[in-house]
Amino acid sequence: MDENRLKVIGDLSIRGVTKEITVDVEGPTAEVKDPGGNIRRGATGTSKINRKDFGLAWNKVLDSGGLVVGDEVNISVEVEMVRK
Repeated sequence: MDENRLKVIGDLSIRGVTKEITVDVEGPTAEVKDPGGNIRRGATGTSKINRKDFGLAWNKVLDSGGLVVGDEVNISVEVEMVRK
């Protein structure tokens, strides 16, 4: 893994169920100075979970035979940091 990619492991709680997940993080970006003189950096995180692992099992079959809700959920997080 290079210096701009990390794996962050933490707990995610949904509806009272807590599971450990891994988030793939890209960044942080290089420092930039905004028009107000603040130093900022950013990062992006992504992960996938199975909603049924968190007790979210509701679904409905469509007339065409498909399901209303898929089991796999993509999680995406954008983070902006400001130096104090």
